[in-house]
Amino acid sequence: MTAPDRFFSSWRAQTLAGSRDVLDGVLRPEHRGPSPELRQHLAEWPGAWYWADDARSRLVLVRGTATPRPERWLWHGALLFLTIVCTLAAGAVIAHAWAPPVGRGVSGTVAAVLQFVEFVATGGWRELLPGWSFAVPLLGILLVHELGHYVAARRYALDVSPPYFLPVPPTLSPIGNLGAFIRIRSPVYDRRQLLDVGAAGPLAGFVVALVVLWWGYRSSIRIPGAVDGPSIVSLAGTPILLGESLLTHWLRDAVVDGTGAVVLSPMAFAGWVGMFVTALNLLPLSQLDGGHVLFGLAGRRQAAISFVAALVLLWLGRHAPVWWIWAALTFVIGGGRWAHPSVVLPERPVLRAGRMIGYACILVLFLTFVPVPFAG
Repeated sequence: MTAPDRFFSSWRAQTLAGSRDVLDGVLRPEHRGPSPELRQHLAEWPGAWYWADDARSRLVLVRGTATPRPERWLWHGALLFLTIVCTLAAGAVIAHAWAPPVGRGVSGTVAAVLQFVEFVATGGWRELLPGWSFAVPLLGILLVHELGHYVAARRYALDVSPPYFLPVPPTLSPIGNLGAFIRIRSPVYDRRQLLDVGAAGPLAGFVVALVVLWWGYRSSIRIPGAVDGPSIVSLAGTPILLGESLLTHWLRDAVVDGTGAVVLSPMAFAGWVGMFVTALNLLPLSQLDGGHVLFGLAGRRQAAISFVAALVLLWLGRHAPVWWIWAALTFVIGGGRWAHPSVVLPERPVLRAGRMIGYACILVLFLTFVPVPFAG
């Protein structure tokens, strides 16, 4: 838009980190709504645009100025491939189709990992294929989660990387991975951008996880005569008792007939993991998705709320030490704090629709949070 005064009565133009031009201004009354003339210009705008107020009187235009950096697609593809292999192996263990090598101590663990690599490289990967009923739904949840972030970031013309998947050999992890993440390499302009990008991932992943969990419960079974309690998943012959969120408890009892403890099918366990990961990400701490969402909703008040949330996790750690680990990890990720870093324009509140999205994330956290994830 070469002549801002044609449409704007006042505006501010700035370049962010040398890679993004932002034009933020108040429209002339005749162009609010927008006018047909402005609508035509927006259709031709080579970047992103969005309304900064509910009255549609303030408009933000964003355009990239730097040459897009080449992505390392080979690296992303290699990580995804390794994650598929490791998650298939984890699924094969859950399906009782394969047993991973076991080692004691550091040297034994390293040897077990090397045995797994050799096993896969010499054709043993075929024995891992029965793990698809766990691997496919779990990786689908993770992929949709990250694509939610990616699409939302691109919607605001942010410089964002494709997903990085994090494979872990099944000798070290019962699910074969540590999830995935994307990198946003340009500054986030306002709280609307932050909230929308932060919320898109967990909300998209939640929908897929809900379908996976429902379908997985249909093939799960009750143990006749067993007392009602946490769901059970068998890992390498060892039964693991899983804690329940409000949602998993309600859905399990609605779908699985009868009474007694429930042995989860591989797909149901994938759904349980997907819900658990969603709750982890929605905690209002540092650079987690929940930290993004809460800063979008509450601005700098997120710092105080995050501190209280961290104290709650530390208290829950007495019953589930995983929360001590998660609290410490988020503290490190946040650069030594649980408060979220600011955006370029923190004083601007989000729109009504954005607040509804943020409240939806809070509701999802309430439904999916598991106070004691592993009951025994």
